[in-house]
Amino acid sequence: MRPPARRGRRLALPALLSLLTCSLAFALVSKDVKKEVKQSKNWEKSGISEKNDVDLKGIAFVIQSQSNSFHAKKAEQLKQSILKQAADLTQEVPRVLLLHQLAQQEGAWTILPLLPHFSVTYSRNSSWIFFCEEETRIQIPQLLQALRRYDPSKEWFLGKALHDEESTIIHHYAFSENPTVFKYPDFAAGWALSIPLVNKLTKRLKSESLKSDFTIDLKYEIALYIWDRGDGPPLTPVPEFCTDGVDSSCATAFHSFLPLCGNPVKKKDIFVAVKTCKKFHGDRIPIVKQTWAGQAGHIEYYSDYADSSVPTVDLGIPNTERGHCGKTFAILERFLNHSYDKIAWLVIVDDDTLISISRLQHLLSCYDASEPVFLGERYGYGLGTGGYSYVTGGGGMVFSREAIRRLLASKCRCYSNDAPDDMVLGMCFSGLGVPVTHSPLFHQARPVDYPKDYLSHQVPISFHKHWNIDPVKVYFTWLAPSEEDRARQETRKGFKEEL
Repeated sequence: MRPPARRGRRLALPALLSLLTCSLAFALVSKDVKKEVKQSKNWEKSGISEKNDVDLKGIAFVIQSQSNSFHAKKAEQLKQSILKQAADLTQEVPRVLLLHQLAQQEGAWTILPLLPHFSVTYSRNSSWIFFCEEETRIQIPQLLQALRRYDPSKEWFLGKALHDEESTIIHHYAFSENPTVFKYPDFAAGWALSIPLVNKLTKRLKSESLKSDFTIDLKYEIALYIWDRGDGPPLTPVPEFCTDGVDSSCATAFHSFLPLCGNPVKKKDIFVAVKTCKKFHGDRIPIVKQTWAGQAGHIEYYSDYADSSVPTVDLGIPNTERGHCGKTFAILERFLNHSYDKIAWLVIVDDDTLISISRLQHLLSCYDASEPVFLGERYGYGLGTGGYSYVTGGGGMVFSREAIRRLLASKCRCYSNDAPDDMVLGMCFSGLGVPVTHSPLFHQARPVDYPKDYLSHQVPISFHKHWNIDPVKVYFTWLAPSEEDRARQETRKGFKEEL
């Protein structure tokens, strides 16, 4: 399982080249974006009508599910809700698919590799592929009414529109002249592709492979691929695709709450490891202590220098400007093999990560620490060519003890101390058959890097980076424990009773 040195170096170089290539490509896109978006608006001027006949048998539902037992159960509950509504309407039972069951390939969650399967399987008897998340709530009559406005013989990309308020690193600063011009779907509200568009995309996928090595923000990257610099349709906003659900005309809704499955995990069952180095002891560590460190039951600061004033633990690993794989694996070894044998969970964060431990306690109540759980914000590398998923480190990486035990029992290790730790971990866990479990509540970037509408239906657990922000203010605005958190839990209990 040990990745050879040459293979390891190939990880870092393509990663760098890919980011440079993407940045250049997006810069070129931004240059003529106004012209092309204006041209592509022609897609919206035809095919809208109230007379298109659509019934449930013409819709294939795809729930963007995950294999982890908690998520698979939530997806199955939504599937049963859809089927029950169909039965109540005395309509033919629709096809409801769980994404994690459709393919064993690592990159199935990125959707695009599955489009050829959808094209072959559903192009004869279906008009629409409707995608949604496991917590999306669907009102079938309103969904049918909304879809009937769009001619299913044309190419349609439907959803609730998000847009960037300013150019952002997670989108490689694309559309920097006017970030609001490019729209992409909020997956929580559901989104739909007409079968003619699925067929067109399938032909393109067969003729040219996916170009980007990285999957960072899937909803954005899917919209960019479909738009195809103006040769494909832009996202058409559908007002009935909602996340707040306050309007009776909404076909979909998404309830904002923290998952809670019984009592929150106790603080003593979570160990927090903060990665730092000597040069940041004076500015970043005080912010950690001023904000979230007091919530942690167990916390240690791991550095390249033993500083009694913090205090820090010197792991004997030299600091590296990038990667930190050696340091991370030393933390894992220390956690598993020293005095923390009764602690179920390990969380590894950077010294510029802002995190809510109390919210993490709620979230972890839904996971079984006896299972191999590797949890956080999911990215992908080389998924079109047999790559792997990984938890991006800045938002926090959460490990069950069992996941760490399996990892260290294998021979998969860093190929160098400065290898990208999150990517090496992803590669190792992929080889072990341990899937990444994704939670959108962890964030690799700052609040300003995400659309306000997207964050409005979240109870975030973490953000990352101190660039051009007041991190203390960000923490107390977005992450500090509050009465509102407790109120949300009461809302959650009531919502569970409704189901």
